Amino acid sequence: MRPTILVVDDEPHLRQLLTFQLEATGFDVVQAADGREGVQLAIERRPDLVLLDVMMPEMDGYEVLRRLRASFATKHVPVIMLTARTDVRDKVSGLEVGANDYVTKPWEHRELMLRIRNVLEWSRQQRSASPLTGLPGNLSINDEIRGRLDRGVPFALLQIDVDYFKSFNDHYGYARGDEAIQRVAQILVESAQSHGGADTFVGHIGGDDFVIVTGPAQAEPLAAEIVRRFDEEVPLLYDEEDRARGSIEVRNRQHQMDRFPLMSLTIALVRTDRMPVSHLAQLTDIAQELKAHGKGIVGSVVVSERRRADEVPAGERRVA
Repeated sequence: MRPTILVVDDEPHLRQLLTFQLEATGFDVVQAADGREGVQLAIERRPDLVLLDVMMPEMDGYEVLRRLRASFATKHVPVIMLTARTDVRDKVSGLEVGANDYVTKPWEHRELMLRIRNVLEWSRQQRSASPLTGLPGNLSINDEIRGRLDRGVPFALLQIDVDYFKSFNDHYGYARGDEAIQRVAQILVESAQSHGGADTFVGHIGGDDFVIVTGPAQAEPLAAEIVRRFDEEVPLLYDEEDRARGSIEVRNRQHQMDRFPLMSLTIALVRTDRMPVSHLAQLTDIAQELKAHGKGIVGSVVVSERRRADEVPAGERRVA
């Protein structure tokens, strides 16, 4: 879908010029002739971005921005302010109210379009990000994987699942459950920084499921480091008595007590240099199959395809 941009400016010829430039670049445009109309249209249309003039009669751009940020409907809509003022204090005033960027008039067309695309991409990533861990969410994960598939450069996917997280969450409560997920995210990010290389990507699918995309050569050492740190650090999240016993008790739906082991990790590792993949769904299916195999193994485990695609007979897949 074409992103929609709301242009709020009291000068008709500037609105028309912006509309022409934006539509020629591939955006849909909604126009507002003053601040009040701009606030109303922003709430009604929910644009992907607002281009907002600062100097307008009755309601200036700063007041429009305050009202947009005060409304739940428009609180997170990105805003780029347009002004003829070049004083740093004016720019700071807009940024303090909540502007995402500032462009001075007269604008340079290529710069303005680039700033718009950058802010739209930032906004898309923010909407996708996990509110608990701050890591990129499903939209960004899929984009990252599709981009690497399109470029045809081999990579490795680590699909990471925390085993027995639900029992931990049920036993200790949501606050400590959130703490556990945040600790896992920290382990993944720090391990990726130290063992994954500059092009490593870490994402949070949701709940206790994570994804790492990295180079094939870094995949096994990175997975081993993650398991080492997880098994060393995560047991410390349990009470001392439960940690010493190696299990916790949680009441089931029949109101009987069930015993569960401490949390462990299952990491499904797929290398596209060993198992050529052409589509995101194909990659996901392979990872899910590996992960299902790993779930049957006690303790933290890394499960990967050990043979190349041309070595696997039809209907057979070997994991290790």
